[in-house]
Amino acid sequence: MIDTADAYGAGHNEGLIGQAIKKSGRKPFVATKFGIVFEEGQTGGQLDTGWGFPLTINGTRSYVARAVDNSLARLGVEQIDLLYAHFPDPGTPLEETVSAMAEAVKAGKVAAIGLSNATPEQIIRAHEVHAIAAVQYEYSLFRREAETGILPAVKRINAAMVCWSPLGAGVLTGTVKALNKDDFRNNNPKMQGQNFKDNLRRVEEIKNIASDLNITPAQLALAWLLARGDHLMAIPGSRQISRIDENLAALDIALSADTLQKLDSIAPLGAFKGATLI
Repeated sequence: MIDTADAYGAGHNEGLIGQAIKKSGRKPFVATKFGIVFEEGQTGGQLDTGWGFPLTINGTRSYVARAVDNSLARLGVEQIDLLYAHFPDPGTPLEETVSAMAEAVKAGKVAAIGLSNATPEQIIRAHEVHAIAAVQYEYSLFRREAETGILPAVKRINAAMVCWSPLGAGVLTGTVKALNKDDFRNNNPKMQGQNFKDNLRRVEEIKNIASDLNITPAQLALAWLLARGDHLMAIPGSRQISRIDENLAALDIALSADTLQKLDSIAPLGAFKGATLI
């Protein structure tokens, strides 16, 4: 599965994936998202991200139809395997957005639909309009808020849980010590000031467990996540092939009940300081 969104690089990322698909001659499972307005002349509702800046979101019927066609063209495929609403549009009824996505399914342009960054209530509502195949939400040892409502809702509708930032924006790799001033992650409250210092100290405890098991902290974090349920999937990002190989090796790691308990005691819900919405 390749996970992307039309807003990543203002469409450029989808274009790169389209080039890769064409060059390889193989069709991967492609998931993309729509809703974040990135083109001039397009409007939408304002959404607070909790990162110090808002996003403009558009989930209207006409915008959805346009976004689907544009993504198909950039990806160079006849059908999108999984289409997410990137964020619910605060200015548009969710039912309108999901109905428009369902129309894309009926037209054969999309195989399945999902929601990203939605609330438990929105997940249930959307599923009443059309089957929701997957819900994408941030979930990791670094941020476990999904356990309070998102995970139960996902199980209720029998969907897949696709976890973005499963390595805690890189913090759970144990390699992050400081951020450059132009690093986007400076917007994350968990990576600011004293919060960041305290959180890095907690990561050291996780690193110690990984060292005892002779695996990397990233592999430990991914193995923990995958142990939470068969319906959970992780989508770690990477700039290096070696890191992709390292992450994939986590699939073969089975953590003991004792190790899982230790991790739960080190990083229970809310242990990492700094709340975020995005």
